[in-house]
Amino acid sequence: MHPVSPRSLWSALQKMPREARDTLFTLAVIAWVLMPQINHVPPWCSLLTGSVLCWRTWLALSARPLPSRWWLLLLLMAALGATFFSFDTFLGREPGVTLIMVLLALKTLELRARRDAFVVFFLCFFSMLTSFFFSQSLFTAAAILVALLGLLTALVNAHMPVGKPALRQSARIAASMALLGAPIMAVLFVLFPRIGPLWGVPADTLSSRSGLSATMQVGNMARIALDNGIAMRIRFEGTAPAQSSLYFRGPVLSSFDGREWLPLRPEFPESMQPQAELRVRGAPLRYEVTLEPGNGGAWLMLLDASALGPLLPQLRPRMTPELQWVANRSVNELLRYQAESHLDFQHGPTQASPGLQDYVSLPPGFNPRTLGLAAELLRQPALRQADGAARVAAALTRLREGGYTYTLSPGVSGQHSADEFWFDSKQGFCEHIASSFVVLMRAMDVPARVVTGYQGGELNPVDGFWVVRHRDAHAWAEVWLAGRGWVRVDPTTSVAPSRVETTARLGSPEGAIAAAVYAVSPGLRISLASLWDASNNRWNQWVLNYSQDRQLGLLRALGFESPNWLTLSYLLIACGVLASLFGAAWAAWDKRRQDPWLRLLQQAAAQLRKQGVRFAAQCPPRQLAQHTIQQLGADQPFAQAMHHWLLRLEAQRYAPSPVQPVTLRTLAQELQKLPRPW
Repeated sequence: MHPVSPRSLWSALQKMPREARDTLFTLAVIAWVLMPQINHVPPWCSLLTGSVLCWRTWLALSARPLPSRWWLLLLLMAALGATFFSFDTFLGREPGVTLIMVLLALKTLELRARRDAFVVFFLCFFSMLTSFFFSQSLFTAAAILVALLGLLTALVNAHMPVGKPALRQSARIAASMALLGAPIMAVLFVLFPRIGPLWGVPADTLSSRSGLSATMQVGNMARIALDNGIAMRIRFEGTAPAQSSLYFRGPVLSSFDGREWLPLRPEFPESMQPQAELRVRGAPLRYEVTLEPGNGGAWLMLLDASALGPLLPQLRPRMTPELQWVANRSVNELLRYQAESHLDFQHGPTQASPGLQDYVSLPPGFNPRTLGLAAELLRQPALRQADGAARVAAALTRLREGGYTYTLSPGVSGQHSADEFWFDSKQGFCEHIASSFVVLMRAMDVPARVVTGYQGGELNPVDGFWVVRHRDAHAWAEVWLAGRGWVRVDPTTSVAPSRVETTARLGSPEGAIAAAVYAVSPGLRISLASLWDASNNRWNQWVLNYSQDRQLGLLRALGFESPNWLTLSYLLIACGVLASLFGAAWAAWDKRRQDPWLRLLQQAAAQLRKQGVRFAAQCPPRQLAQHTIQQLGADQPFAQAMHHWLLRLEAQRYAPSPVQPVTLRTLAQELQKLPRPW
C-alpha cells in the first residue's frame, strides 16, 4: 500500500461533491477547535464528541440521510445527565465547556441548510474562546489562530452559493480578511481599557495549576517536582548570584501536628510573634520577577532577603514576621514586578524571647525514636552544654555520614515520618529531609521551622532570563541561634550537595519524542527548548502581562502627563475617526480608479433591474437595449429613452468616427433626466 500524502487527500477532497467536501472541511475545523479542550472535560465527553463527529463524517462520505430528531433528543438528554452526574451542577467553567462541546457536536447532525452551518460557525467561534479559560500560552494562541483561519475559510465558502468554489480561493479571502483586521486588533489591544484578567472565571482560575501550598504534608512536594512547568522567570541587573544562593522564599511553616506542617497557629497574632527584625549589609541585588499564577496563594516570591517589597500598589504587599512577602489577595494572574534583595543579611531576635517557645513544640505521640535520638545526642558531654550551632552541626554530620540518600520517590510516609527517615528508609526528598531535621532540632531544644519555596533555576542563553520551574520547589530549615537570630540551614546539601550547587535536578521521565531528540543531539534539544522558552517569555512579557499599569505607562511615554480611562476613550475615538477617514479616502480612490464608462453602464443596469428587466450579469449596452424594448414594450417612454441612451453609450466608446461626439459627463446628465416609468 502506498502512503496517503496530504496532497492526495486534498486532491480527493476537491473531487468530492460540494456538499460532502464542505461538510468534511467543517468537521475537520470543528475537531481542531475542540481538541485543546480534551484534557479539561470528562472522558465521556471527549468520547461522545469524537463519536458524533466520526458518525457525521461517515454520513457525509456515504451520502446517507441525517438521523431523526429523536436520536438528537436522546443524545442530548444523556449528555445533560452525564454532565450533572460529573459536576453536580450545570454552572461553572468545566460544566459549561462540557455542554458547549456536546452541543456543537450534536448540531452537526442537523447540518441541513446554510442557516444551520452559520449556527455551527458561531458556536465554533465561542468554543474557540473557551480554550483561553484554561491556558493563555503561546502554543494555545497559535492553535487558536489556525482554528480562526479555518473557521473564516468555512464561513467565506458558505457565502459562495453558486458553483463549487475552490477551498484555496476561500482560504485566500479569509487570510486577507484576517490581515486587514490585524491593525484594528492591535489598536484595540493597546488602547482598550484593561479592567482585569481577560479570560477565566475567578473561582476556577487556579483549580488545575500546580505550585507551592500553604501547608506541607510529607510526601506531597515530590509530586510538584515532577512538574516541568514554569513557576517564574528572573532577570538580574548585572551579574547573577551563584546557583547556591538562589533561595526564593515562600510559605514558612512553623506548626507540626505529626503529619502536616502548617503556618503558626492563628490564635497567635503577628504582634505576639518574634518580629522579622531584618538587618542587611552591602549593596542590594536588583532583579525583575515574572511570576506565574500559583495555586491560590498570596505570597510574592523574592530572594532571601528583601527589605523593600515590590512596588505593586494594587496588591499592597507586606512583610510578615517570618520574613515572607504577601499580597492582600491571591495571585491569580501573571504578575511582573521589580525587586531588590540582600544576600548578606540577618533577621529575627538575637536574644531569647517567649515567642520562640512555639518553635520547639512537638505533638505528643509521634516520632518516639527521633526523640530518643535527640536524648542520646544530648547525653554526650560535648553537646550537653553546647549551644545551638554545635547541635546543628551534629545533626548535619549524621546526615553526611549516615548513608542517607536524596530521591524523588521515597515512598509513602507513615505516622512517624521522621523516625522512618532517620532509622528505616534513610532516603527522602527535600521535604522529608527538612521535616526530619526540624523535628530533631526541636527535640534537641533548638527553635526551628520549615521554609518552602524554590531553589536554583536555569539560565536561558537566548534571552538571559533565569527560569525557575516547579521541579525546583524546595524545602529547607531555619534554626534560631543566640546572637545571630534565624539562620538558614539546608540539610539537603549534606545528603546531595549537587541539588543546590549545580543545575542538576531529579526530574520526571522524558517523553518518547524528547528522548529521541536528546539521543540524536543533546545540544539540539537544549537549543530548541531554550528558544521555545524564550518565545513564551516574550509572549508573557508583551501580551499576557500587558496590564493597566503598563498601558498607562505607555501613554505616559507618548507624552500624556496623567493618563486615565478617559484618555484611552479619546484615543480610541480618534483612531476610529482616522480609520473612517481612511476608509472614505480609499473608497473615493477606488471609485476614481474604476472605468467611468462601466460605472454609467452599471447605473443604467441597476435602474432596469428595478423595473424587472432580466438580463445576464455581463450584458453589453446593445443587448441591454434590446432586452429593455422586448420586456417593457416599445411604446413605453422610459423604454424608448433608455434604448436610445444605451445605443449612444455604446457609440461613445465603440463608434469609429461619431458624427456628433458625446462626452461621458453629458451621458451621465442625460441618464439622470430620463423619463421615469409609470
